[in-house]
Amino acid sequence: MKESMQQFLALTSPGIEVLLFDEIKSLGGEQVVQKPEGVYFQASLDLGYKISLWTRLATRIMLKLGEGEAKDKGELFKAASSINWPEVFNPTTTFAIDFVGYSEEIRNSQFGGLTIKDAIVDQFRDQGFERPNVDKQSPQISFQARLLRDHVSIYLDFSGRGLFQRGYREHSGAAPLKENLAAALIIRSGWLTDTSKPLVDPMCGSGTILIEAVAMAAKQAPSINRSSWGFESWLSHDNELWQEQLTQAIESSEKSLTNLKVKVFGIDLDGRVLKTAQQNARNAGLQQFIEFTCKNTNDMNNVYGPPGTILFNPPYGERIGELPELVENFVLFGQKLKSQFMDWRIAILTANIDLLAMLKLSSFKRYKFKNGPLDCQLALYNVDAKQKEKDAVNPQSDFSEEDSAFANRLKKNRKTLKGWLKSGGIEAYRIYDGDIPEYNAAVDIYGDYLVIQEYAAPKTIDEDKAKKRLQEVIYWAPKVLEIPTDKVILKTRAKQKGSNQYQRMDKSKQSLTINEHGALFKINLWDYLDTGLFLDHRKTRQIVAKKAKGKSLLNLFAYTGSVSVQAAVHGASSITTVDMSNTYLNWAQDNFALNKLSSHKYQFIQADCLDWLKKSTDKFDIIFIDPPTFSNSKRMEDSFDVQRDHVDLITDALKSLNRGGEIFFTNNKRNFKIDFEALAELGLKAEAMSDITRDKDFARNKHIHNSWSIKRSAN
Repeated sequence: MKESMQQFLALTSPGIEVLLFDEIKSLGGEQVVQKPEGVYFQASLDLGYKISLWTRLATRIMLKLGEGEAKDKGELFKAASSINWPEVFNPTTTFAIDFVGYSEEIRNSQFGGLTIKDAIVDQFRDQGFERPNVDKQSPQISFQARLLRDHVSIYLDFSGRGLFQRGYREHSGAAPLKENLAAALIIRSGWLTDTSKPLVDPMCGSGTILIEAVAMAAKQAPSINRSSWGFESWLSHDNELWQEQLTQAIESSEKSLTNLKVKVFGIDLDGRVLKTAQQNARNAGLQQFIEFTCKNTNDMNNVYGPPGTILFNPPYGERIGELPELVENFVLFGQKLKSQFMDWRIAILTANIDLLAMLKLSSFKRYKFKNGPLDCQLALYNVDAKQKEKDAVNPQSDFSEEDSAFANRLKKNRKTLKGWLKSGGIEAYRIYDGDIPEYNAAVDIYGDYLVIQEYAAPKTIDEDKAKKRLQEVIYWAPKVLEIPTDKVILKTRAKQKGSNQYQRMDKSKQSLTINEHGALFKINLWDYLDTGLFLDHRKTRQIVAKKAKGKSLLNLFAYTGSVSVQAAVHGASSITTVDMSNTYLNWAQDNFALNKLSSHKYQFIQADCLDWLKKSTDKFDIIFIDPPTFSNSKRMEDSFDVQRDHVDLITDALKSLNRGGEIFFTNNKRNFKIDFEALAELGLKAEAMSDITRDKDFARNKHIHNSWSIKRSAN
């Protein structure tokens, strides 16, 4: 008699469903249907056990217990009550409900889950049993309800969660690849069609791809070492059938290694991660088939025999500091592949698609996957005669300095600034500022460090093109300027909104010291978008500082107090530094300490500058004002717009200005227009200073800032 068929659902992550469909069919599943949520199939209980043991691609196997209409709470309760729960599990067994989906009436998973829980508990009570307990953390049996188009299906979590966990991983590197995704990559790479050919993972991390590959080549059952199964507390579980399937899987897997002839190779730069990979391979009993080497990918030469497959999942450059090195690695790796790995297949999984352009290879196939929350692509390349023909037709495919418009412009700029830098003893300066629209970035030097700031690309430039151009900037800037990639800092500077202009980038708390015309400044390249020193105000600082010699200075919106420091070095008689941010005010005091400047003449005030200025009764000879373009800080009562409010601000400043005093007013609003008429009514005259305050490294950018000297009219 044919065993009755059960309805199952196999879950996996996006991108793997089509492969899981093939796998379930090959394992004997019937009526197999692939849907976005997973793969549905029919199988006997015996086959259900077998598939649970042998699937490499599923994350969970679930067995359907019942279904029904579920337009509202009442219908959902009724559908859940149609299952005879005391026949499913014992009242002494702890359980949990996982609810997926929502509708107009059932708006969240918690509500749906509680409704089903109530139906289960009521049924036990109605049949005279004890009430079973819910345990959300580690239940002995789990169920999942899936609501779709007002219809609910209720499943037993047959396999239990985390079917991808094979049990061989001790602990993983920074970004572990789930075993079922690794298996999908191996299938897509094509290596399994001939496993006698070498397989190389040049950034192998904890070894997951290689261990999965060997186990797949050997046709091992991946889940024979699993410690617990979802069906163990299910009352219809047939232990005899299960033990038969388990014994067969164990025997088959042990035999599979006897005649296995594969050699796979793992390379990683991190010796500690490599030790983990070796231990993982030992745990899986596959260490004799995998050769691990600790070295840089760039030092990898082809010593692997006949053409095979290179398959890897590199870091994606999400953390600050990774990307410059990765860009360089990809360029060098692309060159190495063409010179040494002819007729090899290359397969790379990455969330940073733009990095692939650095290889200068043409992919013949791309597959979409999800690695955790990240959208990724697996790109496949053949390094073959066809690829060589493409290279011949498209000479751009080699990364030469002469061909890069950006590299050439950077060299030209460096040459132009050389004499000026030497004579001025300047350590921090801008060497490139979006000179070519396609390469929309700013490149700054701070001593031994290089800072690349990405701007949002102009609307006229194709977004993909702009991303590729940024990779080119990241590659060429350190090369041309002879700065090692570990001293390159990358910052993304799209238009900021409100307080985001001060968003923290990374929490490294590092700093360095820069000398500017004899004054020392603490610079932080790592933690914020801004570094602590506005380079475009270098000349402004000198002009104000020289004017302030022997005079009193008020520095408003002072940021890290760089104008105050230069004024103190030049001998200002007293300096008041005002800023709303405690962080920046402390930084200003650090800058004073760095220059051994300490005196009661130097005051630091944390306050809303607009409010403080209205109330201040002190008088100053020089007032420096560098307000934001716009601000609606929580600490300020009203918003501030420099175009709208600059006259009011200058009016308030005037009350604090001594006779014969001078206001230096600056801002960086593009197309800012100063209201000469309103100032004339106040008895003030404004003299444009922007052309004088722009230093040589900002000569190309007429819009970097606007500055004026404002004095009382002579008459």
